[in-house]
This record gives sequence, C-alpha cells and structure tokens, in this order.
Amino acid sequence: MTATAGATSPDVSSGTGNASKWKISVGPGVMISPKYPGSSAFSVLPLPSLDISYDDNRIFSQGFDVLGVNWLKSDTYHVGTSITFDFQSRSESDDPRLHGLGNVHAGPKLKLFADYSYSFLMGSVAALQDIAGTGQGLLLSADLAANLPVTSRWLVSIGPGVTWANAVYMKTIFGVSAQQSAASALPAYRTSSGVRDVHLTGYTSYDFSPHWTGSVLCTVGKLQGYAGGSPITQQRTEITAFTALNYKF
Repeated sequence: MTATAGATSPDVSSGTGNASKWKISVGPGVMISPKYPGSSAFSVLPLPSLDISYDDNRIFSQGFDVLGVNWLKSDTYHVGTSITFDFQSRSESDDPRLHGLGNVHAGPKLKLFADYSYSFLMGSVAALQDIAGTGQGLLLSADLAANLPVTSRWLVSIGPGVTWANAVYMKTIFGVSAQQSAASALPAYRTSSGVRDVHLTGYTSYDFSPHWTGSVLCTVGKLQGYAGGSPITQQRTEITAFTALNYKF
C-alpha cells in the first residue's frame, strides 16, 4: 500500500533548539474490505491512521506497517523491512457456505520492500511472509504508480499492480481439502502457487490546513487462476478502501 502523503509539517523543536528528527501524523481511519478473500459481502473496520517517522524516514510506522526500517534510501529509492499487519482472515460464521472449512486467522507478516522513483513514476516490489503461523504463506507484489500533484495541497496517485501467492497461501485461503469437502457443502479443490490477482490502486490526499490532511486509498482487484476459480470465491472483483483524517504535529 502507498504510504500516506501530505504537505511538510513544521519541525517540532527539541529542548536544545535543534529541529526534531521526529515527524508525527495520527488520526482516525476506516477500512472497508471483503469479509474474507473472495467474499461478495463487505466489512467495515475502524482503525488508527499512523504516519510516524524518525531520522528522515529511517525508522517509521506508516499505514499497516507497524514498524519498519529503510536500510538503504535516497531521494529516488528505498530498500527496507517492516512488520506489517494483514487483515485477511476467514471465519465459518462469515457465511453458511463456509461451515466445515475451519477458520483462518489474521496476523503479522514480515515485509521486505524496495521502490524506485523516476520523474512522476514510482515502481515498487514487496514480499510478505506469514510469521504468525496462520498458514498464509508468502505473497509477492509489484506495483507501478503515477504520482500527480494537482495543486500544492492536493496529490493524486494511480497505477496497476499484480500479486503472486505461493502454494501454502493458495491452499489455506482458496483450497478445499477432501476433509473440508466432507464437512461442508463445497467440492474438493486443489490449488498451487500462481498469480492471485491483478489490481489498480488509487490514492488521493488533500491538506485542509498545515496540520489537517484527509486521504483515501482504494484498490480494485480481480482474482486470477486458482483464486478466481475456487468454490470459496463468490466474487472475483475485490474492492478495498481506507479513508483517514490525520493531524500533523
């Protein structure tokens, strides 16, 4: 996901009179997403919106990246790692069709990422590995975004992307084993690694004042291959949106 952006806030001074290395922007947010991958129903989840960084974004907590480090960085590229929280989950209570499949829990993932900017374009890649034992395996994503500053206060970004998933993820999220089939009304369905989805991501932010910024992030994706053909999948089109209002200190 694209990190939130906005106008530069005034530096917070330390007791010594030097500019602080901290930049802090926090506020309320709301995420709207499918109840589970492939669901035709949506869930609404209130979440905090964080954009906190230290030492010119060397260490940060932004979006769903709870804690991250840019190990290599310049004006045009970043390479780093973070602990990110992925809200993908599934409960048998989400839909009568899911009875007998068992629950899939959300959890933290280890994220490795890199991005490179040229002019108004930015390309990024990321790998997200399940580290909580939720069975969600490994996801690889690649995205291209065009960043278009409409005015000094208004930023718009849009671009395509693709997500690949390994066999562990596909089996947990979209597979139906013989045992699950016997306990449910769904047919058995074997999966393997492959492209999970292709998607288009749009982002916009507007600075209402030097301190207040509103933002909306929306991703529209289309499930592919094993994910799109799974009997668990009710709808191949996935829409996820996050809107926030942040105060910059």
